[in-house]
Amino acid sequence: MTREILPPYTRESFPENPTLPEGARSVRWQDSFGFGVAFRPNIVYAQRDGETLHIHYLTPRNDRRDNPLIVFVQGSAWFRQDVFIHLPEMIRMCQKGYCVALVEYRPSTTAPFPAQAEDAKAAIRFLRARAEKYRFDPERVALWGDSSGGHTVLMAGITGDDWPNHPEDEEQSAAVKCIVDWYGPTVVSEMAFEPSAEEHASADCPEGWLIGHLPVQEHPELAEKTIPQRYLRADKPTPPILIMHGSRDMTVNFQQSVHLYETLRAQGKTCEFIRLEGADHGSGGFACEEALAAVDAFLRKHL
Repeated sequence: MTREILPPYTRESFPENPTLPEGARSVRWQDSFGFGVAFRPNIVYAQRDGETLHIHYLTPRNDRRDNPLIVFVQGSAWFRQDVFIHLPEMIRMCQKGYCVALVEYRPSTTAPFPAQAEDAKAAIRFLRARAEKYRFDPERVALWGDSSGGHTVLMAGITGDDWPNHPEDEEQSAAVKCIVDWYGPTVVSEMAFEPSAEEHASADCPEGWLIGHLPVQEHPELAEKTIPQRYLRADKPTPPILIMHGSRDMTVNFQQSVHLYETLRAQGKTCEFIRLEGADHGSGGFACEEALAAVDAFLRKHL
């Protein structure tokens, strides 16, 4: 018997198969994750001090070429990063329609402050020059970082096109629309006087390496330069900032975010502060839909 070759169906006319084999069950579920995600790892954006610096890039599989962009800086105590620690959260944000750039910076053992902020700005400029290629709106860029990455995005976002800048940076603006700071240090000279499970004073501590492998309390002039809120100016707009910090952070004390928030409020800057009750350094309430929803709401308000 000759079988009829069927013509292609359209999406609207395609029939549902009614067969239900014995022992099988039939359900009707709805997709809820959002867009699919395309991943482009190991994009080289700079080579400095013997370090090849990469961006690992996530793009939502949608039809838009003007997605908002999140530039995410992974914390590492300013040492070499494991940039994929927050990859699950970044995938979720990409599914919501954001492009996401995971940015590597020079570790403090290679280059001390302000190298990390320089590198975050260089990554923004690199991407902004290629916005069409990477399918994002160059006017809708946000910075987000955790721990030392939080400190880095505060420094980069508050200073914008002002110092610090690397002389090899591309001719693009590094300014962003808003900043998300997850439990970042802000006043490193105070960390040794606040409860912590870590040591924050010697040359070998993360803060010591940040200022050039020197004892923190013996070099207040260098520690002072690393304070992001030192660069706030009444005559210069500051991107809105969302701060999220755990009340039992045993690495970067909650008070570090209080220092920042109180300064922002005193200067009339736009800021939001979420205290995660009982949460530690990046655990106990950050890896959840509620935390990402709070970030998403903030970004949608300001991007």
